[in-house]
Amino acid sequence: MRIHDQQLRADRMVFYEKDVDRLNGELDAFLELSKARCALLIDRDGHQVTRRGEAVGTSADSISALIAGSFAATKEMARLLGEAEFTVMFHQGKRDSIQLQLVGERTLLAVLFDERTNLGLVRFYATEACQRLSDVFDSMSQEDRTAGLSSQFSADATAALDQLF
Repeated sequence: MRIHDQQLRADRMVFYEKDVDRLNGELDAFLELSKARCALLIDRDGHQVTRRGEAVGTSADSISALIAGSFAATKEMARLLGEAEFTVMFHQGKRDSIQLQLVGERTLLAVLFDERTNLGLVRFYATEACQRLSDVFDSMSQEDRTAGLSSQFSADATAALDQLF
């Protein structure tokens, strides 16, 4: 395997159904305890991994991309202020509020909530949920994600594409 391929594989997160089920279980437990409306798990590139709770009023993909962009901008602000990174952000509106929190190195937890709960409760349970989500990501990284694929898969796929075109 070429170095570029190894780097690409290391940079991309791969989720199988059992991974998403575990993540959803953690998010469901968090929502029940915190009384928040919705929890989105987003990679730092702005792709939604999963969403639990009430539906977001607009496109979840657009919200995910904006959340990742906001977090990236805040990271630069932190750097300018001498911080490595701000790991938690909070935005408050008239009706709804959102907390964004870094989970591990590559994922963001976005929590939408309203008057049914409060910031203290959300923050408390979000901190616990982020630790549990990090544990899930750690166990995912320990697993052999190539199980089921032959060592010749890349060469076979290239050959098939060459024959097709």
